[in-house]
Amino acid sequence: MSSALKLATTSLFVGALVLGLKMLAWWLTGSVALLSDALESIVNLATALAALIAIRVAARPADDTHPFGHHKAEFFSATLEGLLIVLAALLILREAFYGFLAPHALTTPLKGLLVNGGATVLNGVWAWVLIRQGRRLKSPALVADGQHLWTDVLTSFGVAIGLILTVLTGWWALDPLMASLVALHILRTGGKIVLSSLSSLMDEAVPDETLALIRTVIAAESQGAVEAHDLKTRHAGRATFVEFHLVVPGEMNVFDAHEICDRLEAALHKAVPGAQVTIHLEPDHKSEETGIILPD
Repeated sequence: MSSALKLATTSLFVGALVLGLKMLAWWLTGSVALLSDALESIVNLATALAALIAIRVAARPADDTHPFGHHKAEFFSATLEGLLIVLAALLILREAFYGFLAPHALTTPLKGLLVNGGATVLNGVWAWVLIRQGRRLKSPALVADGQHLWTDVLTSFGVAIGLILTVLTGWWALDPLMASLVALHILRTGGKIVLSSLSSLMDEAVPDETLALIRTVIAAESQGAVEAHDLKTRHAGRATFVEFHLVVPGEMNVFDAHEICDRLEAALHKAVPGAQVTIHLEPDHKSEETGIILPD
């Protein structure tokens, strides 16, 4: 089992435990804000399952119907997670609305806060693990899952402050008010995740620093060639696709030209793990005046 798959599987167990703790906290207090927090944890569990399925699909090798692999499955999962976050925010707003209509005193708030606090600490630690390891493994699904959990941590923190203020002031309408504020924050986070995932599904280029690295490697390792041009990049999960045209002298034989391509591919694979390189060889009369990369 791959590292990404192990993390996604563990997320299911962590999500189920956190959900159980938060439902217990709501049952102890009757707080609308804690119920809202628990509702988001239900979404956390669903998104962890979506991430697990996406990572399993993305790990499949290329086949006849998907010759470029299944990497984009993780972006679909991240998009789904963002949409589910938005749904959670709307559900919280709904509960907050009913809470405003009929505010009520909380029962055993201290016990509820302690139980919810334990769930929050667990969520925070696991969110940090998912984001850190997801970036290392270049897994959009794991990063999105971690960001979602971190949003849940912020939600729980805000809810705790609201509950404390509610108990101290006796203003019970503060409970649904805090739930509403947290829901708006969640709504914004979900929207950002959806937009980021959709951008990646549209074959977004690699970040500027990665592009600069690729250009540097091509320039350093293309001795014997005339130039490289028409560089294009895109990323899909752990895969980075690099494509460019390499111009060689017209009199160069196929073996020597192929040696240059092999050297370039090996250097790019080393500099950008997961790179899938496509090089189009051209004779020197195809040289271009714009967008060129000259060998050192």
